[in-house]
Amino acid sequence: MKILVTGGAGFVGSNLIARLNALGGHDIVVLDSEVLGSREAIADCDVAFIKGDIRDSDAVERALDGVDAVVHLAADTRVIPSISEPKFNFDVNVGGSLVVLEAMRRLGVNRIVNASTGGAIIGEAVPPVHEGMIPSPASPYGASKLAVEGYCSAYSASYGIKAASLRFSNVYGPRSWHKGSVVAHFIKQILKGETLIVYGDGEQTRDYVHAQDLSDGIVAALKSEATGPIQLGTGIGTPLNAIIAMLREISGRDFAVDYQPYRDGEIVHTWCDIGHARETLGYDPQIAVRDGLEESWRWFVDNRERLAL
Repeated sequence: MKILVTGGAGFVGSNLIARLNALGGHDIVVLDSEVLGSREAIADCDVAFIKGDIRDSDAVERALDGVDAVVHLAADTRVIPSISEPKFNFDVNVGGSLVVLEAMRRLGVNRIVNASTGGAIIGEAVPPVHEGMIPSPASPYGASKLAVEGYCSAYSASYGIKAASLRFSNVYGPRSWHKGSVVAHFIKQILKGETLIVYGDGEQTRDYVHAQDLSDGIVAALKSEATGPIQLGTGIGTPLNAIIAMLREISGRDFAVDYQPYRDGEIVHTWCDIGHARETLGYDPQIAVRDGLEESWRWFVDNRERLAL
């Protein structure tokens, strides 16, 4: 199978490509603008790299040459900046995704696994969130991801493109050198001896899924006929204060934590029901949060010099 991974030089993409390489039997093309990711992140992987933006139809068509399926990861994933710059977020996420879908239609590529999100689409709701809930996005980012899910559904019904939208929960793990998400950000702050900033009381809960478990879910989706939204997480909600306590134990450092008011657009409690993913994909996450955090910490420590931390 020849696979195009858009945004493949990012955190999830680099973990997915390493997993695909380990499994074997895949030719991989990466299309990445290197605005957030870097080809250095996949320098140890066997890929063909094309630098380009998903909003550039020529670059997308070059990348799609001879491809059997697309894993669409490229996006502006920053929730809080989407509130201050909603148009940019829309242009990249919705406009760029439409360029990809249109190029697929023209070239006859009929399988896409689209990276979506759970909590940001559903909004503030009593967890666990699941695919049957009515969406109520709490940020422009969530709205953009919901719109892309809608276009995937429309292109599936209108043009026969089989589209699965995987709703990722909070992904963490190695290769997250450039990520601003909470686990990677906190580890980088701890290594620099900085105070951790928490918006809220720290009791907010998230579903933390390790990048390897998530990658296995993406691979399973590629091999399946599944379509529509599918939640990928662990099914477990973990408070942020518990993450902080585990990082304190793992790092052996007594760092300070500064609690500040909640920010608009952020959800307080969310984790997901993964029953549909288990049934449809055989998805079965294996890595406990404590073990995953320890691996992430070791990766950052081992790469500290290269990352200039």
